[in-house]
Amino acid sequence: MWPDRDLDYVKLEDDHLGIHFGLFKENMLISVISLFINSEVCQFRKFATLQSEQGKGYGSTLLDYVMNEAMDCGVKKIWCNARKNKLGFYKKFGLQDTNYSFNKGGKAYVIMEKNL
Repeated sequence: MWPDRDLDYVKLEDDHLGIHFGLFKENMLISVISLFINSEVCQFRKFATLQSEQGKGYGSTLLDYVMNEAMDCGVKKIWCNARKNKLGFYKKFGLQDTNYSFNKGGKAYVIMEKNL
C-alpha cells in the first residue's frame, strides 16, 4: 500500500478492533484488507494488492468477499477512503463518492460509501 514507507506508517492505534483479511496465492500473501465495524456501519481500510498482482482480479475478489462478510454481520452501510485515481474501481462495487475529500502522504482521497 505504501511501499516507500516504514511498516509503522500503516499501523493504526485501533488495529486490534479490526477484522483483517488476506488473499493468498501459492502460500504468498498478495492482497489485504481490514474491516472496522461500528454497529451497522463499517469502514474498510488498508486495502492493498502487490503491484505485481494488480489487475488480475485478486483485489476485486477480496473486496467482494469482505462486503458480503459485512452484510452477514448486519452492516447497513460500508465506506472507505478511496484514492481519487481509483474511483472507477470502487464504483464497480456500487460505492458512490461523497463531497468529502482530503490529502494524505501526497495522495488525494475521497470518501466513498454504499448502503448494503
